[in-house]
Amino acid sequence: MKQVVQNYKSGELAVLDVPVPGCKPGGVLVRTAYSLISTGTEMMKVSEAGMSMVGKARSRPDQVAKVMQSVATNGVPATYRKVMGKLDSYTPLGYSLCGVVEQVGAGIDDVKVGDLVACAGNEHALHAELNWVPKNLYTPVPDGLAPRHAAFGTVGSIAMQGVRQGEPQLGEVALVIGLGLIGQLVVQLLTASGVRVVGADPDPVRCELAERLGAAACGDPASAAVEAAVAELTGGHGVDQVYLAAGGGSNQPVELAARLCRDRGRVVDIGKCRLDLPWNAYYEKELDVRFSRSYGPGRYDPEYELEGRDYPIGYVRWTERRNLACFLDLVARGRVDVEPLVSHVADFDDAVETYQSLKDGELKAVAVLFRYPEQAVEAEAPVVAVPTVNVKRSPARAARTPVRLAFVGAGNYATSMLLPHLAGREGVELSTVVTTTALSAANAQRKFGFAEATTDLDAVLGDKSVDAVFVVTRHSSHAELTRRALLAGKAVFVEKPLALTEDELAGVLAAVEESGNDRLQVGFNRRFAPLLREAKERFGARTGPASLRYLVNAGRLQHGSWYLRQGTEGSRFAGEGGHFIDTASWLLDADPESVYAVATPGSEDLQVVLRYPDGSTATISYVTTGSPGFPKETLDLVADGKVLRLDDFVRASVHSRKRWVSSRLPKARDKGQNAELAAFVKAVRTGGPMPMPLESLVATTSATLAVQAGLAGGAPVTLARAL
Repeated sequence: MKQVVQNYKSGELAVLDVPVPGCKPGGVLVRTAYSLISTGTEMMKVSEAGMSMVGKARSRPDQVAKVMQSVATNGVPATYRKVMGKLDSYTPLGYSLCGVVEQVGAGIDDVKVGDLVACAGNEHALHAELNWVPKNLYTPVPDGLAPRHAAFGTVGSIAMQGVRQGEPQLGEVALVIGLGLIGQLVVQLLTASGVRVVGADPDPVRCELAERLGAAACGDPASAAVEAAVAELTGGHGVDQVYLAAGGGSNQPVELAARLCRDRGRVVDIGKCRLDLPWNAYYEKELDVRFSRSYGPGRYDPEYELEGRDYPIGYVRWTERRNLACFLDLVARGRVDVEPLVSHVADFDDAVETYQSLKDGELKAVAVLFRYPEQAVEAEAPVVAVPTVNVKRSPARAARTPVRLAFVGAGNYATSMLLPHLAGREGVELSTVVTTTALSAANAQRKFGFAEATTDLDAVLGDKSVDAVFVVTRHSSHAELTRRALLAGKAVFVEKPLALTEDELAGVLAAVEESGNDRLQVGFNRRFAPLLREAKERFGARTGPASLRYLVNAGRLQHGSWYLRQGTEGSRFAGEGGHFIDTASWLLDADPESVYAVATPGSEDLQVVLRYPDGSTATISYVTTGSPGFPKETLDLVADGKVLRLDDFVRASVHSRKRWVSSRLPKARDKGQNAELAAFVKAVRTGGPMPMPLESLVATTSATLAVQAGLAGGAPVTLARAL
């Protein structure tokens, strides 16, 4: 098998062929799927290896002291031979991975061959194709968690142990100094614990990333921004805890901790940084300085790590193995998001080049993963099932005139993009508005003329005079509210997304089958935009495959936006990506059969490639890092010697034998909401077919869900339809 090694004397890095480790009792043999490079700890070791002997001595005074003790005991010649022999040997790298159990040793009954596990330990979770891992240094991976994400288990445990040492409590404020890999994880863990976080790092990209992942404010520790943020959040008292997640020889982190910590606050050292404590500053505040030892209790205890002797949970609640399992659970449930931390994924065979790029500064990264060949865990391409709709349709009930509509939710989108097109429309009566707060319902009633305002959803669903229900709430509630409204026999208009998970989508379709009510519309409005419809008509039919490019210059969200709550509301693309997938599928007159998605490290930018049955492709570039002055949406469709161009719903053109260019629309872009609502109201009033087939809504939703699956798996996702 192959393994990454380093010669500490010469600094040489290599991928060596070494024997496969034996599967000893008390552990398992694991074939690695992904292993994680710790860009802090490992790169420090790699850098030290490239130093002169004097440099090595200066960087490791603890080892120099051991050498001097050996000289006093054994003499210079024996000590020299011992030291040089140790230096001039290959040593392993790595300590965090995810892989598949290939063999189970005697005494192991909690996993079996083929199980996916996360592994820890700088002697057992190495950058190697196979590792023997003792029982207390692995844990099963929760169902649905991607192997590349589970590979973060060890560094996540390190961050978790540091947070536990700080003993955070709800409502407290913490300062995290150093926003590298460990610091970014500490920020998320604290945020998940109900703590407001300020981050400090000289790198503005890392500061921005930490804010996106939950920090209240971040800035350069040398600037006044961090101190100002702490003062504002704490009323001038100082933070309750400081987490030192920085490295290097500067004493600035320790001094900053003393300055910004409150009286009798806690300072937790997680990283390896200089600790010359300024005595007066720490004494006057009586600061509690604590150290966090690696992954948690059990670390460095051979009876725990090698012999598998667990500590009783009643005495030691969180051991290193329990920390490992807890972190993976948080990631699996969306409380911690590690995908934005992945700066680069390299093939294992390119390990030496990857380390060199990191060392030289060519590759700037928070986290780097090695991907191993012949991964049993991902031998088959990932698949997202596109559910079939098996429903014995009940006869559509034609509504009376006027059509009576109820709104569930009256937020910004409902009040700015939907209700203005419905209020006062002939043949429409706004019956009831339902919100979770009484005042927002009253405001909507006053502004748009609803007959009633309430917070009681059940009353609306039970009102037989209501013909249709609009679901315009936060994303996480769409599927459940849609399901309930369908079961109540209502026609339903739900804003995108229809569902955030495959289970939610299945629940909606189960309601359709149970009730026979398939009167459903999702707010994919762009296919109704008059300008785009005219451009498609002028483009005409095509005979060959098409290429479509869709650039979405989405822009950054304001800090605090609920769209950023990915743990509950899904990713930003999951929330609005269906718009663009639906538009592409409508223009291409087909539903996609595969999805490939790639994320830009350190941002929310995505490239999504959709492939269609006739060979057509659509590439959606969803970016948040572009200029706000550039148009939000531009689209090009190319086929059969023709080109369709759409410029942000302001102007369109078709280039073929004859060129057509639309007149320029005013700034108020028509993205189709008015026509979409008119079509929905007509379908409800007449009992005719819904404006979009249910099969198309399901296909678009499945393709949107496949984007997240593709990002997690790093491979194209097949959209499998039942025959």
